[in-house]
Amino acid sequence: MAVTLLIGLWVHYQYSFDRFLPGYEQVYKAGKRWTTGGEKHVQMVTPLPLAEVLKRDVPGVKYVAATDWMKAHGLKVADKKLYVNGAMAGSDFLKIFKYPLVSGNRNQVLQDPYSIVLNESTAKALFGNDDPIGKMITIDNAHNLKVTGIMKDVPANSTLQFNFLVSFDYYIQIDEGIRAARNNWEQTTSQIYVALEPGVSAEKVQPALQRIFSKYSPKEYASSKTEVVLQPLKDWHLFSEFKNGVQAGGLIDYVRMFALIGVLVVLIACINFVNLSTARSEKRAKEVGVRKAIGSSRLQLVIQFMFESILTTFCAFILALALLQLTLPAFSSLTNTSLSIPYMSIAFWLLMFAYVMVTALLAGCRPALYLSSFRPVKVLKGKLQVGKAALLPRKVLVVLQFTCSITLIISTIVIYQQIRYGQNRPTGYNTKALVMTDASADIKRNYVALKNDLLASDIVSSVTKSSSPVTDNRNFNSIDHWLGKKGEEGLGVATVGVADKDYFNTMGMELLKGRNFEGAGDSMNVIVNEAAIRQMGLKEPLNQLITWDGNTQARIIGVAKDAIMGSPFDDARPTLFTFNPGWANVVSYRISPSVSMQSALAKLAPIFSKYNPGLPYLYKFADEDYARKFQFETLIGRLAAVFAILAIFISCLGLFGLSAFTAEQRTKEIGVRKVLGASVAHLWQMLSKEFLVLVLISAVIASTLAIYFLNDWLSQYSHRIVLSPLVFIGVSMAAVIITLLTISFQLIKASITNPVKSLKEE
Repeated sequence: MAVTLLIGLWVHYQYSFDRFLPGYEQVYKAGKRWTTGGEKHVQMVTPLPLAEVLKRDVPGVKYVAATDWMKAHGLKVADKKLYVNGAMAGSDFLKIFKYPLVSGNRNQVLQDPYSIVLNESTAKALFGNDDPIGKMITIDNAHNLKVTGIMKDVPANSTLQFNFLVSFDYYIQIDEGIRAARNNWEQTTSQIYVALEPGVSAEKVQPALQRIFSKYSPKEYASSKTEVVLQPLKDWHLFSEFKNGVQAGGLIDYVRMFALIGVLVVLIACINFVNLSTARSEKRAKEVGVRKAIGSSRLQLVIQFMFESILTTFCAFILALALLQLTLPAFSSLTNTSLSIPYMSIAFWLLMFAYVMVTALLAGCRPALYLSSFRPVKVLKGKLQVGKAALLPRKVLVVLQFTCSITLIISTIVIYQQIRYGQNRPTGYNTKALVMTDASADIKRNYVALKNDLLASDIVSSVTKSSSPVTDNRNFNSIDHWLGKKGEEGLGVATVGVADKDYFNTMGMELLKGRNFEGAGDSMNVIVNEAAIRQMGLKEPLNQLITWDGNTQARIIGVAKDAIMGSPFDDARPTLFTFNPGWANVVSYRISPSVSMQSALAKLAPIFSKYNPGLPYLYKFADEDYARKFQFETLIGRLAAVFAILAIFISCLGLFGLSAFTAEQRTKEIGVRKVLGASVAHLWQMLSKEFLVLVLISAVIASTLAIYFLNDWLSQYSHRIVLSPLVFIGVSMAAVIITLLTISFQLIKASITNPVKSLKEE
């Protein structure tokens, strides 16, 4: 019961994301859906001019707000400095997302371009107990912003996580790229959020959304049939994946899987209760006979046995709560969540009452009906015999138990193998000793001087600047025209802005054909990867002209080897590298092999502080950033392993008890066989054969189920393992060994008992 409660709390937590916001049912995120290669794709990032068009052209839209990607910024008040996550957000943002405000009017707080809204923790860190409203904060060591509002800290179960909000108009004023993007329908730079009028659904506004790109970006619409789609807020956390343009799955698949595991765990425990209760039926047979003989009806006996089941289950529930309280901190740490038992919730206790009653019913129903069915005449004459018909349900339940357990173990191993497969896949770049630092405004201004100082220090061997880290794709565009293009569909590409010729060398990426960027003269030249060449069908790509980003014409001067910047389980995305020193957000540098990492970071801090005085020196290791791509799958694997071990343990508890009762029931038979010369080994073989047959049947059924479900799970990955029969054979053998170890103690104990003791009354 404790295991099921633990899973239940985790499942509830995942479902609770964003649903605490008033009016969340009407909130959506805008994305775009396009067709290429006969398949539809969805991307939840959009061109910036879409925000104004949604507000102006789509009836039923109440509020629209664009935001950036909510990255970290430096905030300074006097000598207090913070580097925290924040968002550049449109003026309607707090009208769409009604996070509670402590101070300020949500209709006004983001109207001024030089305004900022802080959460309570950030306000406390910067201003202490003083009232921050109206006071000034320096952001990124560049501009002063006035505090116009204070909001409560964003809960952990919010998809959007930020410590402050700054007006999007400020973002437009300070960022040249965003200013240029305001009228560019080809460039997807922003996140756009929409609140619909009450009673208006996404389906109702979809016809108007489908017409937007055909009207404002006819070339893109003609090449890829691009249209706007809306994803509801309630689905952001659980449904992150799309297949052929339709919302298909994501975390929800695992939430459902673990919910099923929770049900199976308590079901396995109920099976133990049923099997052990019916196995000891002879012990209570005379009690039933006497009660019936003195006038008890079958209904009264059923009620008595059900009450016993309810009492047992209630006691188990009290112990389960205590066990849950003890294990919750460790489980929260494992899953990176903040779970707690809602003791003050009436709904929780009503649900727990139902949980206890349903569990008691599942566990006690069959024993109650079975025990109450005994005929008093036979029972009191000592003629009660348990035939094959009575044993069959017990065997079926044991098979069900071990089927669940073996399926879980196989699934855990396959998940682990898939993770290892992704981790061992070549990335196409070298993450060893590669360090990345976000480029603040000061770093962007002083990049050349910073790079010279870094190289002169001999701490780093190479330095470069780019629009995104090598471990991630942040920007997407489309190639609209190329020589030999067939049909009207364009090619969607991940886009990386490169600041200098050292990019490929620093990242450890290989150029297969052509040449590298050399300088400002390459502003109209691009390098593309193998995936882009394959999809465009270019046999001789060098010096070919393409049109991308609307009407930008460029020449292909090189072909880079495919690199995994997105999911390590997917094919490398078609990628375009463009020489654009002004479009850079990340400084990447490789530590020299002769310098220890700890020593290098200590020496790098003052160099970065020299050119970025307003902010602390912060960095990320590329290998750790890449490892985070496996964080979700690793968590799922760990959870599956924990619950698989618990399931097999609970199954073995039942098997241990059942073998004890089997040995007890066959004590006299064992005595007779020993008198007639049977050895201990022969008796052990005879008694264990029945259990082994049940486990082997379970292994066959479990393997069939696992193959079906795991093939379906693996199909979501483009790069995946092939299911090996060795896994199924190995787990089945392990289940047999565990079964033998579980039952052998009781069976050997019965086999070595002196037959004089068991036959002395005969």
